[in-house]
Amino acid sequence: MGKTLFDKVWDAHVVDTIENGPQVLYIDKHLIHEVTSPQAFNELEERGIPVLRPKQIVATADHNTPTLDQHLPIKDELSRIQLQQLSENCKKNGITLYELGHQYNGIVHVMAPELGITQPGMTIVCGDSHTSTHGAFGTIAFGIGTSQVAQVFASQCLLLSKPKSLRVSVNGKLKNGVLPKDVILYIIAQIGTNAGTGYFCEYAGEVFENMSMEGRMTVCNMSIEMGARGGMIAPDQTTFDYVKGRKFAPEGEEFERKLAYWRTLPSDPDAVFDKEYVFKASDIEPMITYGTNPGMGIKISGNIPTLDDNSFVKSLEYMGLKAGESMLNKPINYVFIGSCTNSRIEDFRIAAQIVKGKQKAGNVTAWLVPGSKQVEAQIEAEGLKDIFEAAGFQLRQPGCSACLAMNDDKIPQGEYCVSTSNRNFEGRQGQGARTILASPLVAAATAIEGKITDLAQYLN
Repeated sequence: MGKTLFDKVWDAHVVDTIENGPQVLYIDKHLIHEVTSPQAFNELEERGIPVLRPKQIVATADHNTPTLDQHLPIKDELSRIQLQQLSENCKKNGITLYELGHQYNGIVHVMAPELGITQPGMTIVCGDSHTSTHGAFGTIAFGIGTSQVAQVFASQCLLLSKPKSLRVSVNGKLKNGVLPKDVILYIIAQIGTNAGTGYFCEYAGEVFENMSMEGRMTVCNMSIEMGARGGMIAPDQTTFDYVKGRKFAPEGEEFERKLAYWRTLPSDPDAVFDKEYVFKASDIEPMITYGTNPGMGIKISGNIPTLDDNSFVKSLEYMGLKAGESMLNKPINYVFIGSCTNSRIEDFRIAAQIVKGKQKAGNVTAWLVPGSKQVEAQIEAEGLKDIFEAAGFQLRQPGCSACLAMNDDKIPQGEYCVSTSNRNFEGRQGQGARTILASPLVAAATAIEGKITDLAQYLN
């Protein structure tokens, strides 16, 4: 029987197997940031254990960072202490750190791929649930808890039970205006937020084969939102072209040698998955969420369903919405384009196409937050900054920003925010904030109209 992509990468990294139990998995790259690493560093220090392989670790400041005036001392005490601790811990242990303001600083799941740190066939972990983003390269990438962060520091390995395999296939051609974000929101709306629990998901079919690397990262990023441990897409020419020539990518003969291995990774034709879902591209339309989990999504032209379920009713109460109503023409005061889901240059190019020559609605506060210093530089170099600023959008500095209420960029209580981030939980963007997940295209159109709008006029 053939092997899946997941099997091939997993099996190549097994160091040892406990009889009838979990396996010891070697970790190629360990990504860290300021929020989930301090406790792990403290644990090692208390136990007198050194960091085993500091060269396999890359650190960045992202979650708790301000997105304005990054050149000034940080006002928020907690943020200041966390960044200081990260800096001290990295210095003490010989770990590469891209601090605030560094040309390679950015959201961990944006800067690692764009620097060529992420490569096919790797195992990658980070103390952050959206580590699944890196699976777009054909890597086994997943989030870990603080105690596991310490485990990787100490041994460069993890003790794990092997997840089951799931494949989600989408075939055909996407309609005009349907972006990768819509594809993953549609999948989660169809199968639910628990369908992937206990599984590692592979995305297959024409839609993913024809998707850019940035689009694939958006899809894999949200695998965790359907309960999966992670998501993967088989590496192909699109992947190889993206990786080649990047700062830390292999070069010359080494690149050719790795390329030969990467080509062997796609799932064998006779590989068997524990669970499969198949969808048609033609069924997918631009999506938005209406509730308090990413599975509560509908087509932008659809109506909120009616369900006799307590949590569903509670969710609608929190959102100030009613079953059966349409989301079209819903007034929106905040728009956020950013996060590790949608803050790459492709996302800002799409948004710029929508807003060029127009003006944002007077009732809207629109924040654009690039995922890294490199994306920020590209926005300027390509003239997108001028387009956004002329339209009244505020371009901020890189960071996780309004994806989560861990920094200054919070959505006020009771306000609606159309957001390109990945979670719409209660209070995710600020206490009492109401999050509506969408693609950069839907978010940009909302900012111009001041309300959720039919995209037809923007797609001609």
